Amino acid sequence: MPTSPPGTTPTPAAVDAKTGYRQLLSTPGAWAFLLPGFAARQPFAMLTIGMVLLVEHTTGSYGTAGAAAAVTGVSMALCAPRSGRLADRFGQRAVLIPGVALHTVSVIGLVTLALTHAPTWTLFAAAVPAGATVPQIGPMVRARWAVALNGSATAPSSAASPLMTTAAAFESVTDEFTFVIGPVLATALCTAVHPAAGLITEAALTLAGGILFAAQRSTAPVPHPTMGSVSGKPASALSVPGVRALAVAFLGIGAVFGGMQVSLTAFTQEIGRPGISGLLYGTFAAGNMLAGVVYGAVAWRRSPRTRLLAAYAALTLACAPLWAVHAVPVLAPLGLLVGLCIAPTLITGYTMVDALVPGESRTEAFTWLTGAVALGQAAAVTTAGLLADHAGSHAGFTVPLAGTALALTVLVGLRERLVPQSRGVVASGVIGHRAAVPVD
Repeated sequence: MPTSPPGTTPTPAAVDAKTGYRQLLSTPGAWAFLLPGFAARQPFAMLTIGMVLLVEHTTGSYGTAGAAAAVTGVSMALCAPRSGRLADRFGQRAVLIPGVALHTVSVIGLVTLALTHAPTWTLFAAAVPAGATVPQIGPMVRARWAVALNGSATAPSSAASPLMTTAAAFESVTDEFTFVIGPVLATALCTAVHPAAGLITEAALTLAGGILFAAQRSTAPVPHPTMGSVSGKPASALSVPGVRALAVAFLGIGAVFGGMQVSLTAFTQEIGRPGISGLLYGTFAAGNMLAGVVYGAVAWRRSPRTRLLAAYAALTLACAPLWAVHAVPVLAPLGLLVGLCIAPTLITGYTMVDALVPGESRTEAFTWLTGAVALGQAAAVTTAGLLADHAGSHAGFTVPLAGTALALTVLVGLRERLVPQSRGVVASGVIGHRAAVPVD
């Protein structure tokens, strides 16, 4: 594929019509942030399941374990957008280095409290900083893709490379690959080595991977401390109506992740085979990963908004029979199907950010969506844990259905917000001029 010199925006003639993964991975400078970014995001998939397994072991309650994991998720959801906004303003490295150090200390503290059978409230207190300091590697990598492909973090969406959709698919596949490896690794460590081994490994990988990623300064977006508003204070990405609509959709996706994690763990405990919980969840994540590979390789003719609504409806339908399944041979392929339906919603949502949000707020926008997933996951982990304690795993499996059905209803009602404005005049101020791009 013809390429443009680094630091310039590709013209239509400079972009091959074939926008496959080979062309994407040939982007100059991409591997400089891809490899350390892959290493740095591995621990993310280990945190929740590691907490559930450790706290359940020390307290004997899925409800308590789910609630502790939920506190972590809520804390991350509330702090992630602020972290993303600071990264947009002051640079990724300035946020990442202290963040991974604090996260490591917080997780070790949480492990110590759990193993010493400290009061339950102390576990919840320790879960707050553990979640608040989770490094937002995925959004940071996505922001770097925008710079690498468009040549400028603030390039208008009309000039965006057609490879952005492929990049969003690639990132979804990478994320889900971590959810294939992470739960399996965490479960194996917790069941075969020590109940705390999963979280200890998560902390160590976060520290090492985060430092390696932060060291790749040449590919990071240029900070924009005062861009985006008339007053000089950058407007929040959440002031874009489309971002709020996408956040609702991602809340429902989080409900699937959280509900599946806890319910699969409870199900395998009920049948006396706790060691396969990571395998079952890995099958679910593998479906997401495989769908992401295919989705990113297809040149879609339907609009992103249409694809998002159709994929979300399919996800809701796939979640419907989960509660009625009581056998591994049926639950495994059904979980695979649910995973297959998640990737199109995630990829389309992340792709739409490029058309809805200017570059100087892009990392923050990605963290709002990531935070929405974490918040939905936190609520689902808590609810599914309580239901599993009192009514069994089949009750916990109703959570993914309820979460996606509610989110789909709201998303349909807010579908008109998924159209970019011709100018970035939103809410509290101007966030940058945007060329109108048809989303539907």
